[in-house]
Amino acid sequence: FVIGPGLGTTEATRELVCVALAGDRAVVLDADALSAFADGPEELLALTRGKKAVFTPHMGEFARLFPDIAETLSKTPTDGPAFSKVDAARKAATRAGCTVLIKGPDTVIGDQNGGASVVSAAYERSCPWLGTAGSGDVLAGFIGGLLARGYPPKSAAETGAWLHQECAREFGPGLIAEDLPETLPKVFRKQGA
Repeated sequence: FVIGPGLGTTEATRELVCVALAGDRAVVLDADALSAFADGPEELLALTRGKKAVFTPHMGEFARLFPDIAETLSKTPTDGPAFSKVDAARKAATRAGCTVLIKGPDTVIGDQNGGASVVSAAYERSCPWLGTAGSGDVLAGFIGGLLARGYPPKSAAETGAWLHQECAREFGPGLIAEDLPETLPKVFRKQGA
């Protein structure tokens, strides 16, 4: 299941998330499915531990679920090693007991075992036009499709983020969210898939 885009932050959304997580299904939680638990993230985190779940928040949604981690991340370091987005993703994933992908030009994926990876859109891989309305919803869909094909959650998140970026790079400036899935076959052909 991919739950969240456009649902609203209602009790019905919370109930839908609870039902989806009750079984042994792979679930991607995005947008409103995450924000619906802003007043009680502990309830959501208790449901996701050990599940085949992937959270796909942007930094605002991340801060609603993990306010203490987001606060630590936003502090200017004065000594010692800085707390990074990688640290934040790892800590959040460990707490949630599932994969957490924090969106951005430096998309970071953390898993419940303390692993992390980065899909960077910097330098020659930069594609700022990917920051358009609805593109995160498409990313959630890509990850959901990969989970449906049997990918483990962290691999689905990593591969989905890479494909998402490749589609944006292939299409170029002027991209709208609807262009991403339409570009996916061309990206697959270029990869020999």
